[in-house]
Amino acid sequence: MSAYGAFLMAQHAAQRMLPVGAGAMLFTGASAGVKGFTKSSVFAMGKFALRGLCQSLAGELHPQGIHIGHFVIDGGIASTPMENAQSARLDPDAIADSYIHFLDQHRSAWAWEIELRPWVESF
Repeated sequence: MSAYGAFLMAQHAAQRMLPVGAGAMLFTGASAGVKGFTKSSVFAMGKFALRGLCQSLAGELHPQGIHIGHFVIDGGIASTPMENAQSARLDPDAIADSYIHFLDQHRSAWAWEIELRPWVESF
């Protein structure tokens, strides 16, 4: 359902955006769409498919003025302001800021994917 639901939404959105040559579709993925983890095969299948869908949509629709974005959210999201300040979880407002920045990108330098990670992650 993860990929199929996104496909159906994209299909309907594209029908409205193509005639005007503008628009944006933003999809939220996870690190499981970049790397399969033990005991997460079902989740990884959907997220890999979503990422592939976004790559294909970007190739097809970017030249027609429609900005496709895939966001890899790689970490837990804080649920309270106190948790934001004291944990390694992602701040939901900071995530939202990244989505807004993505929408404001100049067409000459569009990204199709952004990965967001906690600041304390060890690489």
